Amino acid sequence: MSDRVLVTIEDGIADVRLNRPEKLNALDGQMFKAIADAGESLKERSDVRAVVLSGAGRSFCAGLDFASFQAMGDSGDSESGGVDEGASTTGNTLEGRITHMGQQAAWVWQELEVPVIGAITGHALGGGFQIAMGPDIRIVHPDTKMSVLEIRWGLVPDMGASVLLPPLVGLDVAKEMYFTGKMISGTEAVELGVATRVDDDPHTAALELAQEIASKNPDAIRRMKDILNGLSTRNTAERFAAERQHIGALIGSPNQTEAVAAFFEKRPPEFD
Repeated sequence: MSDRVLVTIEDGIADVRLNRPEKLNALDGQMFKAIADAGESLKERSDVRAVVLSGAGRSFCAGLDFASFQAMGDSGDSESGGVDEGASTTGNTLEGRITHMGQQAAWVWQELEVPVIGAITGHALGGGFQIAMGPDIRIVHPDTKMSVLEIRWGLVPDMGASVLLPPLVGLDVAKEMYFTGKMISGTEAVELGVATRVDDDPHTAALELAQEIASKNPDAIRRMKDILNGLSTRNTAERFAAERQHIGALIGSPNQTEAVAAFFEKRPPEFD
């Protein structure tokens, strides 16, 4: 795996860190691929029960590498999408997927069966903002700066913001953020619904939440994420059916009976 993204796994928690701190974790072709690959690598890990996604150094991700914008301005090349050759965010979809590489860097966190918690500090701008929308939960520093910044460069957000942002904030707020590129703080992000809550140490808070989630029945947690992620794609009848399907699969299963036994015996559960 590329050293652009570091992954450590301990006690059921995958700690994933964007690792280009000298560039504020800015995005280039290698970075897009490393982020998507990191998420893909966790999909088949049965030992992972929760994921924390953060950025090394002062910022989560400051967006696209400035060198890419300068190249676009110098060449007028609208086909490059501002990303290294072979990894354009505006290119064709990846084989067998509904996303291109840039979209997959954000969407892969939704595809994971386990909960993903974003720990957002410093900056989450443009593409970095869209990647920050990928986790299920976002804990942000009060002073974090966040923006759908693409309008500054005369572009549209193309890394999944239209899928991930409106359900959080509503269409009108999303439009204002799109049309103006307004900068919001972590505190404002919580008020708008962009983030879940603020904390002075988002990474520590995210790890603590991940530890709490990892202590629950992992089968139930995965099924909960499936139910909730289906809200936008399933009709009412299908949502009822999904609840029935998942509860039927859980009742009497080893991990479910262990959860009950541990509660009554006043001990920590030991899940498979």
